Formats: sequence, structure tokens, C-alpha cells
Amino acid sequence: MEKGSGLLVHISSLPSKHGIGTFGKEAYAFVRFLKAAKQKYWQLLPLNPTGYGDSPYQSFSAFAINPYFIDLDILVKQGMLMKDEVKKIKGGTNKLFVDYGVVYQERFDVLRLAYSRGYESNAEKIEKFYRRNKKWLEDYAMFMTIKKLHNDVCWLEWKRDYRLHKRKAVAKAKEENFDEYRFWIFVQYLAFTQYKKLKKYAKKKGIKIIGDMPIYVSLDSADVWGNAKLFQLNASRRPTKVAGVPPDFFSATGQLWGNPIYDYEKCKKTNYLWWRRRVKSMSKLYDLLRIDHFRGFESYWAIPYGEETAINGQWVKGPGMDLFNAIKKDCGSLQIIAEDLGVITKEVRMLKKETGFPGLKIFQFAFDDYYRCLNGNTTHNEWGEEVPIPEEYYQDAKRLKEAKLTNAFLPHNYEKNCIAYIGTHDNDVITNFIEEHQDQIPAMMDYLKINNPKDVIDTMIGSLMRSNADVVIFQLQDVLKLDKYSRMNTPGVAVGNWQFRFDKKKLDSSFARHLACLTEEAGR
Repeated sequence: MEKGSGLLVHISSLPSKHGIGTFGKEAYAFVRFLKAAKQKYWQLLPLNPTGYGDSPYQSFSAFAINPYFIDLDILVKQGMLMKDEVKKIKGGTNKLFVDYGVVYQERFDVLRLAYSRGYESNAEKIEKFYRRNKKWLEDYAMFMTIKKLHNDVCWLEWKRDYRLHKRKAVAKAKEENFDEYRFWIFVQYLAFTQYKKLKKYAKKKGIKIIGDMPIYVSLDSADVWGNAKLFQLNASRRPTKVAGVPPDFFSATGQLWGNPIYDYEKCKKTNYLWWRRRVKSMSKLYDLLRIDHFRGFESYWAIPYGEETAINGQWVKGPGMDLFNAIKKDCGSLQIIAEDLGVITKEVRMLKKETGFPGLKIFQFAFDDYYRCLNGNTTHNEWGEEVPIPEEYYQDAKRLKEAKLTNAFLPHNYEKNCIAYIGTHDNDVITNFIEEHQDQIPAMMDYLKINNPKDVIDTMIGSLMRSNADVVIFQLQDVLKLDKYSRMNTPGVAVGNWQFRFDKKKLDSSFARHLACLTEEAGR
């Protein structure tokens, strides 16, 4: 990875007149801001269509792009929509939050208008797009078509032949609803075309895009419906085990994600063909790819279907290096990043070392440890395991501080091959983290060598910038010092997430110069 820094800002968080960020002019403006601020990276969350809870990690397709991100003003310029039609699309009343309910109600009606005017004139290009993506696009378009026939309920509630993906039933549905089927292909054509132009522009400006690929796919998805044999499902296609994580830093009852778990033995028999196609698709969208929940490839937490929490799960051996060996040749120039947070064991460390993938470091996680260290309790070693502090340090805070611990989340302990954050989209924004962790402020000030608590955030940013980490990524909310209402996601909470949008007035030339100075001073 090229040494540098960047910002984590999802497309949905960009400014827009129509309720949610898009691949339009504000995305291009953000690329120019990154360039002016001397940043090299733009990290996104998954671009896939949002499903349950409006989460990009619970999508109707692991391959498709969210139709909400299609820029309507571009469609006006292309003659597919009229200015007056687009003016009506407000997407809600609060420009700093996404109102997904309103966006859902408005967006598809106007996209259907664009389809009625733009399909025939773009038919040849759409056909080429379809042929290149048929392996996933056919199932996605049919999934969305049949889903509409069933009033958008989960495919497990569809009529039997549709639910079981019977060829004759699916073919008949396609024939009888061909216009609807073509609409979903058209929508993906627009989304991919607009995004790839944006990516090309970013490359021209020297900005690399970091994508995000969830390890699991949503139960209610074209992926599971069309590839049922690759998942742990029973004869009626319901899951036998679902994914999640055990109790941890974020939740005392763990996190019950509810995603179906792969049948890795059957995946292996195809030489992981579905996985290879998925990674190859990602390689065309991103320069670097963060794979969420990397530890699940070594061992995954399997929870019996129907449980209300994640407590009663168990660890089951994953595919390990066998999978990564299979997908290597499909990565192209794509650099994979391992999201290696959570319960990290010796086996997970060995797998990460064998892959050579860079991992993640979260500065926020360090201070709880540091506080406990100063009070003679426990710390975390370089692998994230909780260990007792040596007895000789209990009464000798000076010696403890001089030793600088072995805390893997403190910046001076970072290895080069990693990506460092103050916090990711799953963490609280730093302003509220400090507000709710007043007991840790002395530890923060002690480590950062400052006398005024008001200097904590700026000093944290500087400390992270000067760390050994090859890449440093900041949530925009943290460098702008926004309040708790700007938090992107609270794990374990089903509603009120993924809504944050920023005010473009805050990204002015003075702020760009400020970031540029920090970046130059740190040699990034």
C-alpha cells in the first residue's frame, strides 16, 4: 500500500438536493476536495442496495449497486428526465439525515420514468452490460421482479415454485413480467455507468477508492435465492445456522446478524466459483477492498436459527487459506484489507500472516486499556488478547508508562502493514466517545503528553498521522468534530443508523488547507 491518508465518507453521506448522496456533481466535488487536502484515499461502505434496517451490510445483492446512488440530474442532462420531475424529488426535509422511507417512496417512480424514455436509446449498451454481468444480473433482476409480485416480502414467503427457484416458474415469470425484469437491468446499467465514470475521475486526480465487502450476504437476497446449495439451509430453504459474533466490546449479548452461513464444503467443490466471481467484480470497482469480519474465514460463530441473541452460538472451522488461494488470481491489482477486529486467536493471527493482508488498528480501543493499565488491571497484547499486567508494574506507574505497554491499539506500536483509524463507521464519533468516557481522559492526556483536555482530539489526529501505519483513515465526523448525532452506525441497534450526511459548507478551502498541512507535516 502507498503511504498516505484519507477519509471515510459513504456515498449516501454526500450532499444532494434529493435526499441522499449520489454519483453526481457533489461526488466529483468531494474528489476535488480530497485532492486539495492532499489525501490519497476515499473509503466507502458497501455500495450494494440497502435492505433490512437500511444497512449496506444487509443487501438484496452482493454484486448490484444501490439505485439510490444514481444521480437524477445526470439523467436530466441525458434527456431521460425533465427538470420539473426531478425538482419534486426532495427525499425528506432534513438535509443532514437520510430519510430512507421517503427516498424509497420517491426514487423508483422517477427511475421508472427514466426507463420508459431511456431504455430503447441505450439498448445496445445495456445488452453489452447484461452479457458481461449475466452470471449475477439475471438472478438479481428476476429476484426483484418476483419480489414485487409478492408485495416485497422475503423470498422465503414466496409461492413454492418461486421460492425453490424452479426453472419453469422463473422463466414464466420473466416472460409475463418482461418489462419489470428489464427495468432492474436498466437500473444497474445506470448505476454502474455513473459509478465507473466517478472512479475514473478519482483515479485521474490521484485518489484511490477503498471498498468494503461484507463476509456474509443477506438472507433476503438474490445471492441466497439463486445459490441456495452454497448455504446451510434445510429442505424448505430456511437456514439451519445464522451468523453473528459472541458477546464483545459492543454488546453483552453479542450481535445476532441473522445472515445464512456458507456451506464451505460445497463451495470448495466448485473451487469457490461464486467467491471468485464476487472478488473479480469487486476488483473492477475498487483499488483496495476491506473484507469485513476477516476472522470468520478462520472460524465463524454459528448460531442456531431462531435464537433471539448471539449467546448460544459456537465456533466452527472456516475455509481458511484454501479460499484465499482460490481467489488470488481473480484479485488482479486489488489490494485486500483484513478487518481483523473482534475475538482474535492464534489461528486467526496465523491466517492473517499467511495472507499478508494489512489489518486494522482502532485508536479508540487503546484508551480503555491504557486507563486500566494505569490502575493495575489488565491490558491487551499485540494480538488483541486480554492479559494481566506484570505484577512488578502494579505500583510503578512511571515504569509502566516508560514501558509503553504492549497495547496493539496505541499508535507507537503499529506495524507498517496496517490501516489506522480513530474509529470506524461502527464506533462512536470521537467527540461523544470522549464525552461518555470522562474517566479515560487522564489516560488520554497522559499518553498524548498534553495538559489541556481540549487538545485531545487534535493531538490524537496528529499522533495517528505520525504513526507507522502505511494508511491512516479518518471518519469525516471526527476531523470535523461533529456531535453524537452524526454517528453512522451503532452495532446491535436496528434503527436510526446509516443516516449521516455532511454540510458541504464545512468542506471549504481553509479546511482543505488544514488537512493538507497535517498530511504534509506527517510525510503522508
